[in-house]
Amino acid sequence: MPKKIDRTSLIKVDGNKIIEEYIGLINSGSKEISIAHMKSPRGWCEPGQRPEFKEYTIVIDGEMIAETENGEILSVKKGQSLIIDSKEWVKYSTPNMDTEYIAVCIPAFSSTKAFRDKDF
Repeated sequence: MPKKIDRTSLIKVDGNKIIEEYIGLINSGSKEISIAHMKSPRGWCEPGQRPEFKEYTIVIDGEMIAETENGEILSVKKGQSLIIDSKEWVKYSTPNMDTEYIAVCIPAFSSTKAFRDKDF
């Protein structure tokens, strides 16, 4: 049976990042996937993480930086995308400009399954 979702859930996090969840644990009760529209201000960063979900990122505007476990720095700009496999360490930031992107996580994002670095 189709399930219409009338609005997003606004999720506030540290660093003035704005998350609008369309589909996921909070907004639709979906465990299998989450789809969110993110807005990260210039200078934002989060701790590294080794999540138990695969994450697909599509940059709509700006530039996201993804640092990998081997020290590789990936610049993902408007019109580009990034795939991070489950249990792969990554650290995201938007040091140079405000950035807008879509994040899709399979299974759905959960802070308890993100396994963020403790020493941030």
